[in-house]
Amino acid sequence: MRAIRRTLAAVGDRGASAVEYGLLVAAIAAVIVGAVFGLSGVITDAMHDTCTVLERDPPDGGDPTQDSADC
Repeated sequence: MRAIRRTLAAVGDRGASAVEYGLLVAAIAAVIVGAVFGLSGVITDAMHDTCTVLERDPPDGGDPTQDSADC
């Protein structure tokens, strides 16, 4: 009888640990998603500003009035 109790107790602990790890992974994923959505505007603005500077003053010394690839 003791062996059965020990076996059931061990199985229950593993299940609880798996649930805890699952919740931890879900929380980390939520933080990552929040960071991506939170920083997306900042990254977009930085890319747009970089594109604007490159269109105004091309690094190869080309004519800035000439059409360049869309950024």
